[in-house]
Amino acid sequence: MGPAFHVFLSRLTSSLALWTICWATMNWAYEPGFWFLLGVLILRGLWEFYQMLTAAGLPHFKRTGMFLGTSLCLGSLAFARQWGCDLAVQFESAAFALSILWVFVRQIARKSAEPLPVATIAYTLLGLAYIPFLATFTAKLIYLTPRTGDGTLTGHYYLLFLAVVTKFSDCGAYITGSLIGKHPMIPHISPKKTWEGFAGALALSTVGSLGLLKLFPTQLALITPTHGVLLGLGFSIVAVLGDLAESVVKRSTGIKDSGHFLPGIGGAMDLIDSLLFTGPILYVYLRITLGT
Repeated sequence: MGPAFHVFLSRLTSSLALWTICWATMNWAYEPGFWFLLGVLILRGLWEFYQMLTAAGLPHFKRTGMFLGTSLCLGSLAFARQWGCDLAVQFESAAFALSILWVFVRQIARKSAEPLPVATIAYTLLGLAYIPFLATFTAKLIYLTPRTGDGTLTGHYYLLFLAVVTKFSDCGAYITGSLIGKHPMIPHISPKKTWEGFAGALALSTVGSLGLLKLFPTQLALITPTHGVLLGLGFSIVAVLGDLAESVVKRSTGIKDSGHFLPGIGGAMDLIDSLLFTGPILYVYLRITLGT
């Protein structure tokens, strides 16, 4: 049993543990659990992003960014819970606009001079836009559809759909690429990504999408089988782009793994990189489906 097997075993153990926690939260529609899971993954991902910048010697305001990211993330959830997704979107726009102002003021108030102050502002704001802002689309899914008569959430089934189909895409790419991958997709960004792995991502994500629609036809009624196929294929394409986006960040900072949050998987960014891109796709699709 070589190193590859131990990596696979660690990855499998972490994945099973994570999916068990997620499934229990989904099954009970436990609202505080959603807040905790989403908050931890999003803010841990932002912290890892700033840590990579620190390791590469790239200037940024880590504490300011973490404070603004926490406010954006929790504020979005609070607004969506209390007043609905429309007001949550307005809050996010206002919060991000104020974040831009805040970071500029932070730079202006800085006593020590630096050669490229714009770089500090840009890197700080990139972290906010890339992780908590994009992640709010995923977070809002749990409040997108009305609660039941007894106040139980219903939108969490669409969060489950997003997570399963996106991760099936990741698994399809990993398994197929590991077994038969020979033709690199974009070797200058991610040498291990292959066209065979991409084909596996397309196939498994589509299977996962149709499988969930079969298991939860009532709970996922907004997604038709035809659109399930389109979303499965679309998610796999966007998920690969999300993974490549993180590879760009890693290559730019000279970091191999964003962290060691989950053994065998890596950091929280490695876990949510594809979800950051697929979440907005599903949210916009559902808003169009709902006609609002």
